[in-house]
Amino acid sequence: MSRLSPDQRKEVRDLFIEFLKRKGLRQTQARLVVLDAIYDATGHIDADTLYLQLKQQKHSISRATVYNTLSLLLDSDLVVRHQFGNSQAKYEPSFRFWQHDHLICLDCHHVMEFCDPRIQKIQEMVADIYTFEIKRHALNLYGHCQRTDCTNRGAAA
Repeated sequence: MSRLSPDQRKEVRDLFIEFLKRKGLRQTQARLVVLDAIYDATGHIDADTLYLQLKQQKHSISRATVYNTLSLLLDSDLVVRHQFGNSQAKYEPSFRFWQHDHLICLDCHHVMEFCDPRIQKIQEMVADIYTFEIKRHALNLYGHCQRTDCTNRGAAA
C-alpha cells in the first residue's frame, strides 16, 4: 500500500518521466512498473526480490531492466540505496519521505527505522561549521535486537 496520495504518486511519475526526457531516454511501461513497485513496497526491498515479485504479478520484465531502472531511480533522487552489512543492497522511496536512520540486528538482520531530531540538529550544525550543503546522510547502528522472534541469537552469541 502506497504511503503517498494519488496526487503525490502522479507527481513522482511526472518527475521520473521528465528525468527520462532530460536524459534522452524512453518512457517505458517496464520502467513505470518498477517505479510503482518500489513505491508500493513496505520497507526496504532488494532488486532480486523486486524482480521476483514483478514476475509473480505476471509482468514481462527482465532482471536487467529492474537493475537498470533502479539505477535511473537513484540518479533521479526518487529512490535511495542502503547497504546493511554484507547483505544485498536495499532500496526505498525517497520522495516526500523523512530522513531516517537504521538499527540493524547482527543476529536476525532485522532493520528498524528511527528518526531523532537531534541527529538533524547535529547535521545542520556540522553543515554550518564547514559551510557545506548536506543533501542526505546515512546512519546505521549495528547490534543485537531484543525481539522474541529474533533468529540466530544463540548461534551468534
